[in-house]
Amino acid sequence: MKVAVVDIKGKEIGREANLSDAIFGIEPNDHAIYLDVKQHLANKRQGTHKSKERAEIAGSTRKIKKQKGTGTARAGSIKSGVFKGGGRMFGPRPRNYSFKLNKGLKRLARRSALTLKANDKAIIIVEDFKFETPKTKDFIDVVKALGLDNKKSLFVLGESNNNVYLSSRNLKTSEVITSSELSTYKIMNAHNVVFLEGSLEEIEQTLSK
Repeated sequence: MKVAVVDIKGKEIGREANLSDAIFGIEPNDHAIYLDVKQHLANKRQGTHKSKERAEIAGSTRKIKKQKGTGTARAGSIKSGVFKGGGRMFGPRPRNYSFKLNKGLKRLARRSALTLKANDKAIIIVEDFKFETPKTKDFIDVVKALGLDNKKSLFVLGESNNNVYLSSRNLKTSEVITSSELSTYKIMNAHNVVFLEGSLEEIEQTLSK
């Protein structure tokens, strides 16, 4: 698949990038995408939720009424979950939500996500650029020139560029990452993925294994 390369003003520069069919043109595996996104979100959960159970509630432990003859259910403690102020039954406990996926499945998920974006024509290739100083206005100008000012966009750099990253940090709809940070969740969470030319080679090397 060939995609025209544009500059930061959104104009074609007469060069095309060749996107590998092994990465951007496969049969998408929806379940692999689902599992990888699920893992990403699960790993972000703190798992610190906790409610008090009957053993942790302050209260009397005496038997509150006789066992038989009341016409109601037997009850042994005011701390039971059936009474107001009692402990919660089967409440949440601290736990670790993370789980593991094998590397092959995660690579398949990223290839599938990139293929979906390629099929939707939501991939833009921009020639490598840098900023002399961090300036949000300069990054906004790039986003507008690419027609992404009202869309969520993901910019993928070939190598770390602090000025470009700092210029984008205040924008809620744009995110700048390096190719090594590319994940299925970030791809699917963006309307458009913008690759700088220098990032394509590393992505193809990583995902073609």
